[in-house]
Amino acid sequence: MQRFLRIGGFVFVAALVSAQQQPAPLSIVGLREGIYWIRGGSGANAGLIVGGDEAILIDAKMTAESAQAMLEEVRKVTASPVRRVILTHSDGDHVNGLPGLPKDVTVIAHANARRDLEEASKDAKLAGLAGWLPRESVADRCSLNAGGLRIELMHLGPAHTDGDLVVFVPSQRVAFVGDLVFIGRDPLIHRHKNGRFSGLLATLRKLLDLDADTYVSGHAEPVGKEDLRKLLATLEATEGKVRGLLAEGKSLEEIKAALGVQEPAAGQRRRPSLVEVIYLELREKK
Repeated sequence: MQRFLRIGGFVFVAALVSAQQQPAPLSIVGLREGIYWIRGGSGANAGLIVGGDEAILIDAKMTAESAQAMLEEVRKVTASPVRRVILTHSDGDHVNGLPGLPKDVTVIAHANARRDLEEASKDAKLAGLAGWLPRESVADRCSLNAGGLRIELMHLGPAHTDGDLVVFVPSQRVAFVGDLVFIGRDPLIHRHKNGRFSGLLATLRKLLDLDADTYVSGHAEPVGKEDLRKLLATLEATEGKVRGLLAEGKSLEEIKAALGVQEPAAGQRRRPSLVEVIYLELREKK
């Protein structure tokens, strides 16, 4: 069972997994030469890039134990040490495992994700994050070099959060996109972290413009451009329906009912539905 902490207006996933909900075993799947998808374990999918004598992780799992298990799997595919970890954003299921990584690892994130981690570390339950605040912050975009392999870090605007980073390896046509892509479920827009649905649409269009054919996300199997096109079309259609009902003067509750949005069961944590997020943004534009 995941527990959520609200700290200073931000929500972080506490690193708790019940015995009844043990995560799937960790495994590493090769996608291209030197490019790997890490699935299973506690928390979101992660990634691995190996270039020259260096290994770079993409995200850090949800517990220190899972991060350490991830390192054990990494050692099975490369002898190169992990020198850097790039965070796609600040959600706990991507970052709470940082204390399980070597002390000399350089953490890289968008400046706004660093802000969120600083805020989270003020809570005693997440104080371990204080020693893992990003040493390097990205504003909009920059390039890294790993043994001659070029890695582009891109912030494409507020979407899932206002601190999302895309990690793109042009030569291998692979992009790690964190929680910018959800397949089979509605995307999450964290308004408490300044996420924007309109920004998500813009970001998906920019991802389609990349010379990439594989997109690795936090909560689905890798997908291609056609999957992104279908996702974008579905989200645009949902926005169109909400826009039309709003123009008819319908209330939020009426719109949710018309579009079949179900409220969470008693005792379940309530997040604003996608329809509600779209409605609120459209109202803000008036």
